[in-house]
Amino acid sequence: MDETRSPSAQDVAIEAAVLRQLLALHPIQLTVGELAREIGGATADFAQTDAVERAVHELAAAGLAHRNGDVVIPSRAALRLDELLG
Repeated sequence: MDETRSPSAQDVAIEAAVLRQLLALHPIQLTVGELAREIGGATADFAQTDAVERAVHELAAAGLAHRNGDVVIPSRAALRLDELLG
C-alpha cells in the first residue's frame, strides 16, 4: 500500500483494486484470502487481508459485490457496469 495516502484514500484504492480483480477474474469465485494474495502478492499479511476484508464489506454494502461465507463475487450491477464501460 502507498504510505503517502491518507487511510481513507488507501481504503478507496483497495476497494477499487478488489472490484477490478473480481471483475477481471469473473466467473472465478475468490475468497477474501485469495483476493488479498491477488492484490498484495504471495506475502499478503494481516494488514493487507484486513484491508481487503473491509473493502469487500464496503463493496457489498454498496451493492457491487456479494459474499457467501468467505467467497466473494461481483454483483450483477457491477458486471453490467463493467460491460458498459468496456
